[in-house]
Amino acid sequence: MQNWLIKQATAKPDKLALIYQGQHLNFKELLNKVRQVASGLVALKIRKADRIAVLASNTANSYFVILALQQIGALPVLLNYRLSLSEISQQVRLSKVKLLLIDDDLQLNWSSAELLRIKTFKLSQLFRLAVSKVTLEKEFALNEVASIMYTSGTTGQPRGVVQTFGNHFFSAVGSAFNLGLDPAELWLCALPLFHISGLSIMMRSLIYGMGVLLLPHFSTESVNKALQTSPVTLMSVVPQMLQQLLTEFPATGYQPKFRGFLLGGGPIDLATLNRCRQLNLPVVQSYGMTETCSQVVALSFADAPRHIGSVGKPLFPIQLRLSKSDAEIQLKGPNIVTTYLDNPASFQQQMTADNWFKTGDIGYFDQTGYLYVKGRKNEMIISGGENIFPQEIENVYQNYDSVTEFAVIGVPDQKWGQVPCAFFTARKRIDSRLLKAYGYQQLAHYKVPHYFCQLDQMPKTASQKIIRPALFKAFEKFKSRLS
Repeated sequence: MQNWLIKQATAKPDKLALIYQGQHLNFKELLNKVRQVASGLVALKIRKADRIAVLASNTANSYFVILALQQIGALPVLLNYRLSLSEISQQVRLSKVKLLLIDDDLQLNWSSAELLRIKTFKLSQLFRLAVSKVTLEKEFALNEVASIMYTSGTTGQPRGVVQTFGNHFFSAVGSAFNLGLDPAELWLCALPLFHISGLSIMMRSLIYGMGVLLLPHFSTESVNKALQTSPVTLMSVVPQMLQQLLTEFPATGYQPKFRGFLLGGGPIDLATLNRCRQLNLPVVQSYGMTETCSQVVALSFADAPRHIGSVGKPLFPIQLRLSKSDAEIQLKGPNIVTTYLDNPASFQQQMTADNWFKTGDIGYFDQTGYLYVKGRKNEMIISGGENIFPQEIENVYQNYDSVTEFAVIGVPDQKWGQVPCAFFTARKRIDSRLLKAYGYQQLAHYKVPHYFCQLDQMPKTASQKIIRPALFKAFEKFKSRLS
């Protein structure tokens, strides 16, 4: 189909495309900025199908460069700047990129040439390298690669996920059919552009012809201010972001054009959802992952109040089923990717014999066909023959006074095989005996954590997901103190 950016710049040249730190760009102006960056890329002899790594921050320049790479047919490999240097180095090596582009705002204090052994440029340099003529892609084939990003690595080794224009297109279509599409849509993006939840907003902008209000980072103050003063209609959030916004929710509420939050990125406690309902604050729960190009299952605004806790029903055109053996959620549809970068064999291990994608999540349907996610298959704890999902325990303890975050893992036990171990943050020090007594009132005794470890902060990815392998390492230190 026709190049999305060129299409919008031709059909809706004066339509708002991007707001960043007071700068307003319509689609015609956005195309001109992107064309300028693209000419700088061409001056660096970047060609179609070249893999180019990008350490992107939430800035206008990062926005421009991701689009510019697509415009000349190059493949943006989006890296998480919050990773350690060794992790970034590993992904640069595995992705076999030609060049590394770094957002000036990151101000990284290391010599990339020496440590990463790859040529690097700051994004601002691209504007000074512009050549007189650049040819942009006229069409986007649906099977062409649009973006490459690594999984968050919350449960294991990150893998490069290859996302096509078709994956992004059908993701946007499914979302629009579910949420509806306001002609004056303005989507607030405070999630990182190198994460699928952030990038998908950029892609939807080009497909819908909608505006994006891009924030440099998430903060409760800046987001609450934007939702009060800017004509934002939608915002994507993860549970931790929503919980933080509620702690400083303005007494006057948000401006009337705001339609609600699209919630993804993991489970959320019912207390938070009930609070949103009391505040008349629409929240649409959803389910998706990097491999599905964002949401594939979601509630609608109409269904959300009646099905609190459910992630909804499969969006158009996704098919969903639960495996007969263990109720694993399995998916089929055009927004699901078809390979991992240079590792098709690893991706095939995620597929069933009849070509359904295995998500690794366990779920169940209620009587009306709404999906509920119990937790990750590889996070399930088997204690004395009983199956325990961390999410069930976490939901209970999120209601405990002063607890701000709560996470559970299964740790070895000589008697039971495994037992639950809890890590939490709180606004004050909490005696573990009180937490254990609370658990006995709310849960079956075998589900009550055997250990409680209070942390100053949880180890998290850039998308605010808890890094569970780090909790296992923390338990080893905790256990050594007990012995």
